[in-house]
Amino acid sequence: MALVTAWRYVARVELVDLDELVALGIRCLLLDRDNTIVPRDTKRAPESVRAWIGRAHELGLTVCFVSNNFHSKQVAANAAEFDAGCVDHAMKPFPFAVRHALRKMGVSADEAVLIGDQVYTDICAGNLAGVRTILVRPQCRRELWYTYIFRAFEALLLRGKTYEGE
Repeated sequence: MALVTAWRYVARVELVDLDELVALGIRCLLLDRDNTIVPRDTKRAPESVRAWIGRAHELGLTVCFVSNNFHSKQVAANAAEFDAGCVDHAMKPFPFAVRHALRKMGVSADEAVLIGDQVYTDICAGNLAGVRTILVRPQCRRELWYTYIFRAFEALLLRGKTYEGE
C-alpha cells in the first residue's frame, strides 16, 4: 500500500460501515479528532457522529483518539465523553503514537483502522504503523493556516478519487 493511499475513501465518518469493519475482524477504531470527529470551528461532535460512535461501542469496538492537537485537556475531555482512549501530541505522520494507541487499546495493527481527514498526517501515520486507513472529508473548511498548504497538495493526490456516500 502506498504511503499516501487510503484503504477506503468515505464522505463522512458516520458513513463508515461499522458492521462491515466488525465482519473484517476490526476491534478498534483509531480516530483523528479535529475535523474528523469534532469540527474545527466547534468543540463538540455533531449528533450524527455521536450516534455513530455509540453504535461502535454497541458492536463491541473500542475507540481511541489519536490527535496531533496539543490541547491535551480538550482531547481528553472529548475522549472521556465517548468512553475512548486518547493519545494527543501524536506528531502524525510519524507512526509512534498510532503504535502507542494500539498497545494502549490491546489490539494488533490488523485489528484496527485509523480514520482521519488528512492524507499527510492521518493516512501516512496509519499506513506507516501497518493499520488500515480510511480518509474522510473534513467536517468544515476552517483550518489552521498551515493545513491549507497541505490541502493544496492533497487535492492533487485525490483528483479522480471517489468517496463512498457521495
